[in-house]
Amino acid sequence: MILGIDEVGRGPWAGPLVVGAVVLGDGVLIEGLTDSKKLTAKRRQLLAAEIKQRAQAIGLGWVDASELDELGISRSLVEATKRAINQIKVPYHEIIIDGTVNFLAGTGKGKYVTILKKADLLISSVSAASVVAKVARDEYMTAQAKLYPEYNFDLHVGYGTAKHRAAIEEYGVTPLHRLSFAPLAKYRNDAIEPSVKRPASTSKQIGDNAETAVAEHLVRLGHKILDRNWKTKYCEIDIISQKTDTIYFTEVKYRKNDQQGGGLAAITDRKLKQMRYAADFYRHVGKITSLNARLIVVSVGGQPPMVRDLVLID
Repeated sequence: MILGIDEVGRGPWAGPLVVGAVVLGDGVLIEGLTDSKKLTAKRRQLLAAEIKQRAQAIGLGWVDASELDELGISRSLVEATKRAINQIKVPYHEIIIDGTVNFLAGTGKGKYVTILKKADLLISSVSAASVVAKVARDEYMTAQAKLYPEYNFDLHVGYGTAKHRAAIEEYGVTPLHRLSFAPLAKYRNDAIEPSVKRPASTSKQIGDNAETAVAEHLVRLGHKILDRNWKTKYCEIDIISQKTDTIYFTEVKYRKNDQQGGGLAAITDRKLKQMRYAADFYRHVGKITSLNARLIVVSVGGQPPMVRDLVLID
């Protein structure tokens, strides 16, 4: 019962850092497991599906770009590892981390850790952690590509390719970009060079950016994003997420400045009734009966958007 740990997303200019944690369990053999970087995207997806079906436990620890800028890469690796391990609820007798650094040193679990170079090639549970983390991060970046089509995040998943650099030079940065990384340092604190051609943000782009900031905030709180901008002809929901046995329905309210009033002020009794109806309708359509349901309202402000307030309604 080995708990394998590996990370993906240490070096990209944009997107989250993700740490995978997997306990495969005694006798679980999955053919073809290896370092995720040595596999095709299709093979990784097939393996990830099999791992999710057969593993004893899987955890994913996420640190988004803004938090990574605040903490730095070393502390972010520690935090992401802790978040991944906290999701493992089955017993294990050893922790093996790929690489040369014990991210759990100084914690109660540090003494159980073995660090091993190329562990993702040698230890099946570490290989599995590498695969599920890579697939989860790639899927996330592919989803972001729909919100920021100019950047082609689905192709380079945030790494510093020539096309990615060209897009940044033309359009500037997004909330997904890591401004603590040297190539992007000039964009910190809105210090944009006058020559950078940045199109004026549309209302939709501003709303999408605000929702992305909230989705990343929820992920940091341990939520799994199930859906975004879920719409029918009857109702719509900005973000739907799950944490443990509860499904959350989140309304995002963006305000450019304080003179517009807090985002929470927009939640009238009528709006609250609409939110409850939308949540009930989503559960009815999805035949979701085993999970609790709660409503969340999040107030967002500033550029880039930042979460100012989060309130649980029900």
